[in-house]
Amino acid sequence: MAPTGWLGLTSLGTVHTAISLIAVAAGLAALFRCKEITMRTGLGRLFVWTTVLTCLTGFGIFQHSGFGKPHALGIITLAALAVGALAGRGLFFGKWARYVEAIAFSASFLFHWIPAFTETLTRLPLGAPLLPNADAPELKAITGVLLVLYLIGVGLQIRRLRGGTGGISPAPVRAGS
Repeated sequence: MAPTGWLGLTSLGTVHTAISLIAVAAGLAALFRCKEITMRTGLGRLFVWTTVLTCLTGFGIFQHSGFGKPHALGIITLAALAVGALAGRGLFFGKWARYVEAIAFSASFLFHWIPAFTETLTRLPLGAPLLPNADAPELKAITGVLLVLYLIGVGLQIRRLRGGTGGISPAPVRAGS
């Protein structure tokens, strides 16, 4: 096991956590200011690229000596980001592009919160964490609440997009879309 430092994290874990905190802050700011995460805003681009970096640095963390659920979540997150970026450019999804973009980028935002709660609650307070491990039933309940919040958030975004309100212009429509 690698030597640990701040909060029991390796150097890579510390960098990974710092980058993920920037991504979460950018995602929150984008959702509150722009009502969506999109590559058409600086906050959206910051969220997407720091989320990519979060995933890539996460692939180097092997807390349990091999590929695990967090690595699978990183792959799923990268796929959601790719779908969101393609949709945001008006590729492949035609008139549904803005909805797909909202769903995909919001999913990648949700995916930050699952390991955030897991790592925080199984590490802190130091020496006596609130939960014993990542399989604690409380984490399943938290994930359920996060899913409901995601569905509410996506529903609000879709409603806003359908109503044509908001200051963000629609994705460009490509020929043949």
